[in-house]
Amino acid sequence: MSVDDDLVFKALADTTRRRLLDALFVRGGRTLGELEQVVAEHTQMTRFGVSKHLKLLEEAGLVVARKQGREKLHYLNSVPIRLIHDRWIDKFTHHHVTALTDLKRALEEEP
Repeated sequence: MSVDDDLVFKALADTTRRRLLDALFVRGGRTLGELEQVVAEHTQMTRFGVSKHLKLLEEAGLVVARKQGREKLHYLNSVPIRLIHDRWIDKFTHHHVTALTDLKRALEEEP
């Protein structure tokens, strides 16, 4: 699966989309109506607005939707976030963390 970093970053840049992801992290398999209620706690947004946010999250690969009967259930897919972490965060922090652990060991070895 190829992940478009730009789409993932764009999806994560919006507060409403992050709230939707947080809600799906807590419990997957939510309907549009349930997710609309989550967003309604923080802002007045139409069902159409929430649907547009979900569509962008799906395009970024962060949300997977599945039809179950007459309902469409939405689930979090955290793989693109992990790939972003590995590509853009981990490599920049590895050197600093290694330096700190080396310093810790050196200080603990001193008499």
